[in-house]
Amino acid sequence: MKAAAAAEVDALLVTHMPDVRYLTGFTGSSAALAIAGGKAVLFTDGRYRTQAKAEVKGLRVVVEQKAAATLAVEWLVASDVARCGFDSGQMSVAALERVRKSVPGARRRSFFVAVEGLVAKLREVKDSDEIARMKKAAALGCKLFEDVLEFVVAGVPEAEVAAHLEFKARMAGAEAMSFETIVAGGARSALPHGKASAAKLPRRGFCTMDFGVVLDGYCSDMTRTVHLGKPDQREWDVYHSVLEAQKAAIRAVRAGVTCADVDEAARSVLREAKLDKYFSHSTGHGVGLEIHEGPRVATKQMQRLEPGMVITIEPGVYLPEEFGIRIEDMVLVTRDGGEVLTAASPKAWMQL
Repeated sequence: MKAAAAAEVDALLVTHMPDVRYLTGFTGSSAALAIAGGKAVLFTDGRYRTQAKAEVKGLRVVVEQKAAATLAVEWLVASDVARCGFDSGQMSVAALERVRKSVPGARRRSFFVAVEGLVAKLREVKDSDEIARMKKAAALGCKLFEDVLEFVVAGVPEAEVAAHLEFKARMAGAEAMSFETIVAGGARSALPHGKASAAKLPRRGFCTMDFGVVLDGYCSDMTRTVHLGKPDQREWDVYHSVLEAQKAAIRAVRAGVTCADVDEAARSVLREAKLDKYFSHSTGHGVGLEIHEGPRVATKQMQRLEPGMVITIEPGVYLPEEFGIRIEDMVLVTRDGGEVLTAASPKAWMQL
């Protein structure tokens, strides 16, 4: 509760399920956690009676059919809580209004205090167990890329490539994909989020694959761009500019460096190549129980990296109606640098 005290609240209502899992170990899809006075209680419904009691250790578990968040607030009220923190970035206005009804009128106005991202901030730095899980997820992602290359053939629909990748992921033990798989070929590779479609891979051109798996609750994330057929000089040059930008950003990663500094390391290489205007997104983001977590590796982001953070480094260049290139690795921040967790997957020029 140190974080809660710093936010000047004497209790927390946690409803975002990744936060609930982080704090309790509960992996179900519906629950609320109430924390006050050195005690914590997990509220869920009958679907999770057995699961919650098996997964949650050292906490009281209450199973009722009533809405979990409402039960949690009723418990907090009964515990004489004066100021309860909630994550305003995760709880909707409608949800807040529903639980507010459980607070007596005289206390209602001052009871809830917005403390956006309090638990999410704690999740940014991974412990040794989390890092071990993320290394396994990253290793699986690298193996899947190697396996799927045999299906990256001219004339094959993007969706078919994605289907093969996702099937192999499930067969290898993945719980799910981290996000909707991106496979984008030819001119569609210029779409940063070109989700796999019915479009067929070109006889000559780039194919970008951005995907990740969830393994033991933790996400992986990687992007590789390959070329089908013989490239022209411009395609070769742009690819290697992106590769150099990505390597420069990885070299910049270490504890104490700001996220903006890492972003600039990538952006400066592309600026020198006169390609920076085609780099339309941030250089990276945190990864963990969710595919997008803090910190954000972007321009003007002055947050400093800390040992144990896991971030992506993913610069890209997107030339509208021509082609796009993105190269992405997961990087563990250490005191002296960055450990690339997806290093087993080659990112040097690959021509199929």
